[in-house]
Amino acid sequence: MDWLTRELGARLVARPGQLPEQVGLALRFNPRRAHLLVFAALGKYVPTCPESVCQAGTTLGRQVARHLGGAPLVVGYAETATALGHLVADVLGAPYLHSTRRAVPGGAVSAAFTEPHSHAPGHLLLPAYPDMLGGGGPLVLVDDELSTGTTAANTIEAVHARYPRRHYVLACLMDVRSGTDRDSMTARVAALGARVEVVALARGVVELPTDMAFRSAQLVAAHTRRTPPPPPPARARLSQLHPTWPAGLPEGGRHGFTPAHRRALEAVVADIAAGLATMVQGPRVLVLGCEEFMYVPLRVAQALQRCLAPGREVRYASTARSPILAIDDSTYPVRTGLAFPAHDRDAGSGWRFVYNVAPGSDPARRFDDVVCVLDDAMNTPALHTSGGLLDVLRGVCDRVNVVVVPSVGLAAPPTDYQPSRC
Repeated sequence: MDWLTRELGARLVARPGQLPEQVGLALRFNPRRAHLLVFAALGKYVPTCPESVCQAGTTLGRQVARHLGGAPLVVGYAETATALGHLVADVLGAPYLHSTRRAVPGGAVSAAFTEPHSHAPGHLLLPAYPDMLGGGGPLVLVDDELSTGTTAANTIEAVHARYPRRHYVLACLMDVRSGTDRDSMTARVAALGARVEVVALARGVVELPTDMAFRSAQLVAAHTRRTPPPPPPARARLSQLHPTWPAGLPEGGRHGFTPAHRRALEAVVADIAAGLATMVQGPRVLVLGCEEFMYVPLRVAQALQRCLAPGREVRYASTARSPILAIDDSTYPVRTGLAFPAHDRDAGSGWRFVYNVAPGSDPARRFDDVVCVLDDAMNTPALHTSGGLLDVLRGVCDRVNVVVVPSVGLAAPPTDYQPSRC
């Protein structure tokens, strides 16, 4: 029995073996929804083999392909599903866009919607070329989970108001909606004169006690009142790799990413991995993305694993906005957490977090090298300050390597770009 079931009676009931990696249930500091599904296959809160993350996205993309007629556009959700959506777009050979919480000065908002249960509910769609959302072809929305379908329906209504189409596909790792939630979402989309299909790698039910909100708040309060140990001193060596980045290549899908961009990225990632292979030294290496910036770090992790000798392992994860209760128990998915000030110049202030990177009570979980891959909008003084992300990472490993790639921002579309058509 896992820790959360013992403490609260909460549990996730799903068919075994449907996901490449385990999914767990955690508590977070959020009165709107106390629980959180933690997918190892997402490569977000749990350091995971990059091939496993890619396998999950590829499998999901292949299932989506069976439901499509016409050229699709894929949209992923910030922040957890930005890489997952990108992997689905890779399989489909489709243009890709993900929502963002980074407000870009001068950027035209094509659509805005809310994720009501989120710690940061506001989402923006900011394509560099507004007609990217047009064309009328199928729109594929990719998220880690469908809990009620409210966010997906909000998205469809916001996009449909300006760029109507007849067919929407929702793709996720797990669908845990109730029958009432499924009916509600279907009705909302049907009222627009459209239809929606759902593709999920797994389906299940989250069973919660009736007094979940009250009891979880008490449990979180009890654990946060305990005095945490002081963070370890920053002793790890700090190095930086300066990659060559082609002009005009977007760093991800925040403002749009096309198949032509994807082909260009492959060579860049290979060069970055080759450079890192000469810098990392230990047997356990973590490649760490930052918040929404997940796809390039994932591809770097995948390429780096191929560069290293057998017996050396690479894991992939990302920093996060969501404050989650960390419990150093082997049956709980978020065992350790490190907090640091936000360092994205365009995404506001507050605290950010990195989970399961500090080893906690199990020294076998310790990483020898951490490679922090981020875009230059995150390479701010707050990144380098005492108590900042690099500082806290230097306290839990032997070497920290930093890779900064350019933020292309709202660049013009490539010459081969064509919006999707039915």
